[in-house]
Amino acid sequence: MPLPKTMFCAQQIRIPPELPDILKQFTKAAIRTQPTDVLQWSAGYFSALSRGDPLPVKDRIEMPVATQKTDTGLTQGLLKVLHKQYSHKQYVELEDLEQKWKNLCLPLEKFAAILQLDPCEHQIEWIKFLALGCSMLGGSINSAMKHLCEILTTDPEGGPARIPFETFSYVYQYLAGLDSDISPSDTESYLASLGEIV
Repeated sequence: MPLPKTMFCAQQIRIPPELPDILKQFTKAAIRTQPTDVLQWSAGYFSALSRGDPLPVKDRIEMPVATQKTDTGLTQGLLKVLHKQYSHKQYVELEDLEQKWKNLCLPLEKFAAILQLDPCEHQIEWIKFLALGCSMLGGSINSAMKHLCEILTTDPEGGPARIPFETFSYVYQYLAGLDSDISPSDTESYLASLGEIV
């Protein structure tokens, strides 16, 4: 069907008054998040915006620290984005989590690798998935716990990154239980000594 030969002028085109602000906020979010696949991320952004869900947007730009050979794209900032989207849920559906993972332009191989650490069927406890993601960022349980505390804290950025001891203890026991090098007695004595300090 041929296009009509109607000429449009500025008076004939109606632009919704909220469109410039939506596009401005979208542009700022894209600059902060730096998605590797802008179209995939944009689909997730506008889908979340239309549903009123938390947006897949980082709080600030993260400078890349990994080399080309080891860079998997997963960062503390992206895990924090996922936490904003799921912190209100105790359990998350893996299908929904995988879609949000893809919307952040993260490789599905990394998602599968995280789930291989503690296989599950259709859903996973959110705090456990977050802990597993943090363990992928660092080489040790202490590094994973540091990332987790920085994501979960309500303290101002650059502060002590405190979280409730019960949460810390629960996640530490979970991660230590997956590490064959850490004995249950070592875990208990570490948490007991830390509990005395707290």
